[in-house]
Amino acid sequence: MSEVTPYKDSTRSKKEQVAAMFDNIAPRYDFLNQLLSIGIHKSWRRKAVNLLKEKHPKTVLDIATGTGDFAIEAMKLHPDKVVGVDISEGMLKLGREKILKFGLQNVIELKSGDSENLPFSEKSFDAITVGFGVRNFENLEKGIKDIYRVLNPGGVVAILEFSKPRNFPIKQIYNFYFKYITPTVGKIFSKDNSAYTYLPESVNAFPDGEDFLMILNKAGFIEAKVISLTFGIASIYFCKKPQ
Repeated sequence: MSEVTPYKDSTRSKKEQVAAMFDNIAPRYDFLNQLLSIGIHKSWRRKAVNLLKEKHPKTVLDIATGTGDFAIEAMKLHPDKVVGVDISEGMLKLGREKILKFGLQNVIELKSGDSENLPFSEKSFDAITVGFGVRNFENLEKGIKDIYRVLNPGGVVAILEFSKPRNFPIKQIYNFYFKYITPTVGKIFSKDNSAYTYLPESVNAFPDGEDFLMILNKAGFIEAKVISLTFGIASIYFCKKPQ
């Protein structure tokens, strides 16, 4: 995976740049998510969480939790505990406010943490979710191996990520929207000139589909599969850790 960073002129690591970017756009993040995806992202999260129901997980980890939407969706699994981690304090602050508003603070805890060096011991969670976060990892394979480490044997993982549509005319429409509409709208509302230019660049650089399944298999996961969503705009990657 080629190195794509939010701020081309910055000498900081990708991890530091991603944290700064999300701190910058945090106040408008939820609004822009809703606007740019026309709300479709909510149905994608629902589908991802539904895949985890078979496990009846009691402990759930949401990596790159942002403002906590995936962690909140995971409440439909009736878990005892949901933990969300993110490197952006700006996003976590908004997520904590949202969780308090919904009265979920006794079940959901949001923590500052590095997705590639998770602050948890081995075999800590029954299920793990990642929503649009793996393409922001500085070292993708290292991050996937750490997900494997903290997952219980027999545990399940659902990773939601943007994909690259292959079929005409969706491919052409998607590319135009991502290249021109997304950065323009993002720039207007987020006041960060780089964040929504980085989005299509990071999606383009991400090894989606079968390439990502190979990375999951290499880390030790089994029964890895990809489920295409909305004409291939996004995908859910589902896998298990052997018993």
